[in-house]
Amino acid sequence: MRYEGTVYRPPSEAGSLLIQATIGCPHNRCAFCGMYRKKKFRIRPVADIKEDLDMALEHYGPGVESIFFPDGNTIFMKTDQLAEILEYAGKLFPRLERMTMYGSAKFLKLKTLLELQRLHGAGLTRIHAGMESGSDLILARINKGFTASEMIECGLKVREAGIELSEYILIGIGGPEHSREHAMESARVLNAITPEFTRLRTYNPVRGTPLYEEHRQGRFELLSPHQALRETRLLIENLTGPGELVSDHVSNYGWVNGKLPQDKAAMLEALDKLLQVPESEFQRVDPRYM
Repeated sequence: MRYEGTVYRPPSEAGSLLIQATIGCPHNRCAFCGMYRKKKFRIRPVADIKEDLDMALEHYGPGVESIFFPDGNTIFMKTDQLAEILEYAGKLFPRLERMTMYGSAKFLKLKTLLELQRLHGAGLTRIHAGMESGSDLILARINKGFTASEMIECGLKVREAGIELSEYILIGIGGPEHSREHAMESARVLNAITPEFTRLRTYNPVRGTPLYEEHRQGRFELLSPHQALRETRLLIENLTGPGELVSDHVSNYGWVNGKLPQDKAAMLEALDKLLQVPESEFQRVDPRYM
């Protein structure tokens, strides 16, 4: 397999075969994200992607069970192209259980329900979507390129197509000033979509990004550990489910996981216990490793 630059994948795809279908991100303007800053977006030729799948078959054999297709927002590819590589992968690896990719609302809204149903039929099982926040004010500030209502519309369309949806929330992305709005509006949007997975990350400034510069200049304040935990608590308290909440990232101040609504009380209790831990015992992730 051939890779260009640093290749990112969600923690839940740690065991997946990575086949780079796109280079960079077609949006690449999120104020907090530094993953694709040094890449110019382009779509790899389908023939090259198939060649990489052939290499993977030769190297790993036909027993591959999951594939993730980087880079950012691979869902932007034409539906015919995506269906072709998904179907090809399915023929090479008969034991495949999951094929996934990134796809934000900005690009999901370009796909019709019929197109998403076709992709599901070709083997696409899950889309990882960076929702970050349900607040339109915060979404505009971090330049996500879509609104909360568009997120709801796209999320429901993905789910109607039979594709699993994994939504990502950035704890602290609104700063202390908008912490409550961030939690409440994110819960509102998630309750409207009811994604299969809600995954939490805690915002840490990344060098070379606009929001990092705002923080460095004192114009954006980070949440303290307890503030982040209280924001997380408010979010979970207002989630109705159904779905699974996962805190599967090193940036978070606690590992709070469970199914909604049945595990909500246990998750809130776990957060209350964490709030009894002195803030001095929590460590923030070094931005160099984000």
